Amino acid sequence: MITSLSTGARKPLTAVELSFLTFVSTLAGGLCALRFRDRLHMLLGFSAGVILGVVAFDLLPEIFELSSRQGSDGRPAMVGLVLGFLLFHALEKFVLVHSVHEGDYAEHRHPRVGVLSALALIGHSFMDGVGIGLAYQVSPAVGLTVAIAVIAHDFCDGLNTVGLMTLHRNHARSSLAMLVADALAPVLGAASTLAITVPPAALVPYLGAFAGLLLYIASADILPQAHSRAGPRQALQLIGLTALGAAVTWTAVRFAG
Repeated sequence: MITSLSTGARKPLTAVELSFLTFVSTLAGGLCALRFRDRLHMLLGFSAGVILGVVAFDLLPEIFELSSRQGSDGRPAMVGLVLGFLLFHALEKFVLVHSVHEGDYAEHRHPRVGVLSALALIGHSFMDGVGIGLAYQVSPAVGLTVAIAVIAHDFCDGLNTVGLMTLHRNHARSSLAMLVADALAPVLGAASTLAITVPPAALVPYLGAFAGLLLYIASADILPQAHSRAGPRQALQLIGLTALGAAVTWTAVRFAG
């Protein structure tokens, strides 16, 4: 279970401290986009598996345990999961949170479009930090689990931020500035939750919604990116890496207990 990730007498990390790991992850993704773009599909496939594993083997079991303690059958959490999935889908389609297919419209390469798209990613990264902070209100172990999924996801955010800026012919200096802003956004988001307290009854639906959001990110965002960057002969290899990512998460959760 998620609670098994506690470290005994060791003082748990705070939500803000956890969010600094996303800072590193986002920067790493952006820098890799600048240097190793032709090999990133491997990391993307593996990170999608990690996120799927976090949801299936850690987050959902904790949701049902919390529901049981509150005398609920878990249905509010499942409603939250569906709503979280659909909400992120709507944001992606209508607010351009992830414009990963802009390359299909090469005639629309304008620096301002790249900046606006990167700003949308920064706003989303801020909400990632909020997600870590609110999950931390359930327990430090839940916050850690959510942070693991966000760290894997924010690697892709860094990649996308630099990719969108360079795609629309922005200078490298501007791309790096947007990358730093995107990396700082989750830290600021986590810090903002220090002044916010979520009622216990709302935590289960919230965690369900966050699980739905993560499922969408893994299945409809990261995996399509990975396969679009790989050749036809690498599809099976990518599926294997995704399965490996999920297996690594399952193993970590099982042996942590």
